[in-house]
Amino acid sequence: MAASKKKDLFGDKSSASNDSYSAKDIEVLEGLEPVRLRPGMYIGGTDDRALHHLFAEVIDNSMDEAVAGHASRIEVELHSDGFLSVSDNGRGIPVDPHPKFKDKSALEVIMTTLHAGGKFTDKAYETSGGLHGVGVSVVNALSDALEVEVARNKQLHRMKFSQGKPLGKIENLGSINNRRGTKVRFHPDPEIFGPKAHFKPARLFRMTRAKAYLQPGVEIRWKCAPDLVQELDSVPSEATFHFPAGLADFLKETIGTKTTVTPEIFAGRSKKDSGHGRVEWAITWSPEGYGEADTFVRSYCNTIPTAGGGTHEQGLRAAITKGLRAYADISGMGKKVAHVKSDDVMNGAGALVSVFISNPEFQGQTKDRLSNTEAARIVESAVRDPFDHWLASSPKDATKLLEWVIEKANERVRRRKQRDINRKSATKRLRLPGKLADCSRKDATDTELFIVEGDSAGGSAKQARNRITQAILPLRGKILNVESASMDKISKNAEINDLMTALGVGLGRKFDIEDLRYERVVIMTDADVDGAHIAALLITFFYRYMPGLIEQGRLYMAMPPLYKITQGAKTEYAIDDTHKDELLERVFKGRGKVDIGRFKGLGEMMASQLKDTTMNPKTRKMIQITIDDENLPTTEALVETLMGKRADLRYQFIQDHAQFVSELDI
Repeated sequence: MAASKKKDLFGDKSSASNDSYSAKDIEVLEGLEPVRLRPGMYIGGTDDRALHHLFAEVIDNSMDEAVAGHASRIEVELHSDGFLSVSDNGRGIPVDPHPKFKDKSALEVIMTTLHAGGKFTDKAYETSGGLHGVGVSVVNALSDALEVEVARNKQLHRMKFSQGKPLGKIENLGSINNRRGTKVRFHPDPEIFGPKAHFKPARLFRMTRAKAYLQPGVEIRWKCAPDLVQELDSVPSEATFHFPAGLADFLKETIGTKTTVTPEIFAGRSKKDSGHGRVEWAITWSPEGYGEADTFVRSYCNTIPTAGGGTHEQGLRAAITKGLRAYADISGMGKKVAHVKSDDVMNGAGALVSVFISNPEFQGQTKDRLSNTEAARIVESAVRDPFDHWLASSPKDATKLLEWVIEKANERVRRRKQRDINRKSATKRLRLPGKLADCSRKDATDTELFIVEGDSAGGSAKQARNRITQAILPLRGKILNVESASMDKISKNAEINDLMTALGVGLGRKFDIEDLRYERVVIMTDADVDGAHIAALLITFFYRYMPGLIEQGRLYMAMPPLYKITQGAKTEYAIDDTHKDELLERVFKGRGKVDIGRFKGLGEMMASQLKDTTMNPKTRKMIQITIDDENLPTTEALVETLMGKRADLRYQFIQDHAQFVSELDI
């Protein structure tokens, strides 16, 4: 089947020659067209997580009004028709004509123009989450219907949009005396997110409640259509959130009845300081852990959740670690904490930290990680003195916490020594042809285990590796599908036993990340359908029986090339067909024959090629395997559907998703 023509900002990729390339081929995207063309650049994709990010962008604007002291109430409502509305009693978006675009109201400019808003300076907002000025306009672009109501100066105004474009001018609906603020009601566009995409009440409920913890002075009212709640009894149709103690309330609810090392949570907030930012925190320690995790740390910047952490988390870790070290020196236990690291201090901790700063810098538009260097200093400075006073106020509890942390550090040192012994014994046990070729480094620091398919690929990988830090474990063909196998069959499987022995860890509850003999585990399979199947089987195994490996960010997928493209002295490698087409257009434009070779597998590649493209940390590309904790039920269902025993579920999945197959290479 012939591939369809592709077109982008640089013109038609199917042009017969460079001679046909002219001014008429240059496309200029206007307004919000770039958002609809490349939504992933603005909200990280079009999956379920990205869909719910639309809600985050809208409620963040209302939260900014609350943080600034202009709003005390926010209302969130999920309607039966799939619409979601967010309203506040803040100042209301300005509706007067914009001085630069006099034929447009400020409301229209904000809703239809990227990088338009009142958050680029501190004139309207001292701190805010929506610093880029793209949030609500992106929501507008990706909604097939959106309506904004503004109650301002005792007048009610309304404006409607579709796919980012106005459906008329702003309307004045007349006088109103008992209302003020902004209400945004929108429906995600099925052309972008798919016809079956819809907001999940449970996820919206959690996101809404979390926002209320972050601003103690705000009240957030939740409402959901009863017909949507019937399927999820844990989500009420109506609720009101107001938490005067802020993060301390959040942490108390999270730990529930768990035993803690100290009876009191260490929590507090710094005073508002326009020059240095504002910080709120809450932390405790529990030997019981938190759900399936031993530790959890959640952080926020200007009410934006930063799932990837960042400098504010670093500041909290530094303050707590330095505070405990200082207390140890005062209490005569200084020598015992000499080997204590911040990881030992935070092991078993449940911590929340929220920072408000005027010019936040995030990695990516979805704001997953805070990168401001001064945020670490702000948080450390705010937390350190109160922590010192907290420790000094209860010497008995402080000593108990310190001893508990020291024991954690001692346990880590013991396990590190045991790992060195395990590495040597594992090598002796696996002296079989084509089995583990271990690295020479004694500790796990910066070491990697490459799991490869077959002895042929294993041979190439052994030649291409760095023998000091990279180990190779070849597997015979496809590993057992653990999703449809019994535990007895899994425990007797030779390949799985070899893998466990090489890693030095146990399965399920016996798994301990401290026993892992390598810092990273890398799945390296052929860049074809069989390779993808083997990778899926391995990821399923790790997800089911070693989830901690993924949660700790230790599991990766190598990205070996599928094609080698050569033109004269010029050589490039492409990981798939799309990449190949891109290279042919962007790199191989001059005259001369272009040779395209397709690798049949890793074993066919020369060791130098495999090293440069796939194994050398300076030149390779790898994908980190992660778990979307906020959407865990969907992940569970997907694994069961695709890898489980029921073929009918797989067939139904293929039927449901056949619409997403646009072209086949036959």
